[in-house]
Amino acid sequence: MLTREEFAKHILYGHTPAVQEKATSFAPANIALVKYWGKRDSNLNLPVTDSLSIDLGNLGTTTTVEHSHTGKDIVILNGTQLAPEDKFAVKVIDFIDLFRNSVQTRTKPLPLKITTYNNIPTGAGVASSASGFAALTKALDKFFGLRLTERNLSLLANIGSGSASRSIFKGFVYRHAGTDPDGMDSYSEPLPYTWPELKIGLITVSAKAKRVSSRDGMERTVATSPLYKKWPDQVKSDMAKMLDAIKAKDFELLGATAESNALAMHECMRAATPPLNYFEPESEAIICKVQELRKDGFPLYLTIDAGPNVKLLYLNKDEEKVKTEFPDMRVVNR
Repeated sequence: MLTREEFAKHILYGHTPAVQEKATSFAPANIALVKYWGKRDSNLNLPVTDSLSIDLGNLGTTTTVEHSHTGKDIVILNGTQLAPEDKFAVKVIDFIDLFRNSVQTRTKPLPLKITTYNNIPTGAGVASSASGFAALTKALDKFFGLRLTERNLSLLANIGSGSASRSIFKGFVYRHAGTDPDGMDSYSEPLPYTWPELKIGLITVSAKAKRVSSRDGMERTVATSPLYKKWPDQVKSDMAKMLDAIKAKDFELLGATAESNALAMHECMRAATPPLNYFEPESEAIICKVQELRKDGFPLYLTIDAGPNVKLLYLNKDEEKVKTEFPDMRVVNR
């Protein structure tokens, strides 16, 4: 089993750095239509199951990497410089060390300034960590002049966040869980399908950071939920349906599969000890309203990640009615 440092060095070995003055990259947030929940290796963030996502267009993270002229690392998040001991700052510095320790000449220190901005709520279940570490990975690749392949970018981004592997790409993205202990077969790749008529609406129930992180929530669910043993089989079945739906542009199959998969994941969480519930009362109300509208014949579905915020799935022709029913919805332009 590799350490994170060994994993990064394996990927970066042989790449000669050409350090730039400054580099900026954007990465989109993504929503998993077939969820990733649970790790077979928490150190390398290797998932138990495959997953499949779609990007959120221009919603995500923009990150700039540049030289720090203060002699120390600086992390700025959404305009605020973070204290060195801040959890997010520590995680970012640990991540950039994977690059620095693997590619720098070691002849002199290389303090960096990392400026990152999310145009979505941070840590609230809208995949800001996914877009954040994907953007950081891409910016570091540019800054060090490495020209890594997209597959290697997805492998490295995954160390920062398990969903960041998918945010390297746009469109429909398939994440391979892999089976190798070294994690080299656990990567993401874009699928060769487009679906312009498929629309996503984001309803922000709460922009506050989650009380329980996804990492901690996964560990609790895997360790204590009696329902989790059924989860891998559900993902396998749902994945087959989702791929069929995307290939055939079968919206009802896609929506029903995504909604069922999401609610099954949350059911697993609520069966953990102690129970893990990311929903707010408004989340529950939105779920009930979507299901009532569908009973009345309106083709509308939802998905929801580890947080209270709801993503609506609908077709472009129905957008005006969806906006009427959910006036606070933010339309995702992809």
